[in-house]
Amino acid sequence: MVRIVDIRETVVPIKSEIRNAYIDFSQMTVSVLALVTDVMRQGKPVVGFGFNSNGRYAPSGLLRDRFIPRLRAAEPRALVDEGGENLDPVRVWDVVMRNEKPGGHGERSVAVGVLDMAVWDAVAKIAGLPLYRLLADRFRGGHFDDKVFVYAAGGYYYPDKDLSALQNEMQGYLDLGYSVVKMKIGGAPLSEDLRRIETVLKILKTPEQLAVDANGRFDWRMPSRTRRHSPRTGCAGMRKQVIRWTINCKPSSRIIIRDPWRREKTYSPCRTHEISFAMRRCDQIATSCSSIARLSYGLVEYLRILGMLKEYGWSPVRCVPHGGHQMSLNIAAGLGLGGNESYPGIFQPFGDLPTG
Repeated sequence: MVRIVDIRETVVPIKSEIRNAYIDFSQMTVSVLALVTDVMRQGKPVVGFGFNSNGRYAPSGLLRDRFIPRLRAAEPRALVDEGGENLDPVRVWDVVMRNEKPGGHGERSVAVGVLDMAVWDAVAKIAGLPLYRLLADRFRGGHFDDKVFVYAAGGYYYPDKDLSALQNEMQGYLDLGYSVVKMKIGGAPLSEDLRRIETVLKILKTPEQLAVDANGRFDWRMPSRTRRHSPRTGCAGMRKQVIRWTINCKPSSRIIIRDPWRREKTYSPCRTHEISFAMRRCDQIATSCSSIARLSYGLVEYLRILGMLKEYGWSPVRCVPHGGHQMSLNIAAGLGLGGNESYPGIFQPFGDLPTG
């Protein structure tokens, strides 16, 4: 029977001067976790690795005080599949989430996501399969996508970064072969962000090659006739910009885009990524937003989210995992999702996809 013999966690600083609409990354940290099993491959134990999403502080306290101790204290039989030949990610997730109330997400979801990633990594390695093949075998009858749409994310605010530097960055992504790029907005006055968007649009063949990420700064509520545009109604201020999608606007009952793939006037679709922590939260917004990310609580919860979306009649192609790493790419290929994010040259060594 497979056993977990050790769980190690450490904190790695990002130490980057970039910033988005709310935070700079100079003090940002990442939890990196190694889950060591007693399974041996080529004379070495199989180790599953996990780390939390860029833009979330390392949840070390939660991991060390609550979730890792629960995993250590669990009966080995409670963590494995029926045959005992591999770990069972769902059973591990259930053990980790014991004595946790519904709701109360926040940083808890980040900590569980770190463990979940390490577990799936170990499960795939023990099975001797890349994760996309393992997921395809379990959930799609062995069918997987041998090609996945990937867009390049960047366009952060840097100290002393002017419009030409932003344009050069985006041109670099196009030169690498990316067909869609994403940039940050919401961290500058709306007029400045509009100039930044126009600068990038000048190098693109079509506006639909550009996505913008507001990191929760804006919502889609239209200002009243007596109220001027404010930073919180910035998405409405972009109504003349026909772009691919706008990410991380705050959902509300007055969202402009009711059908996320049909534009009304010249508004672009609204995708919600990092503001959606769990299935209960996604259930509230599933009828108005076009993408849910696998940022929080990990793949076990994301599979539940996909099941819920299917009940609403949504295709998995509408879901594009966020985070820009290998696991999300494997999830997209194995589950037939609409694509994946990439961070070329940013957040190394956690934010880029290796050649091949």
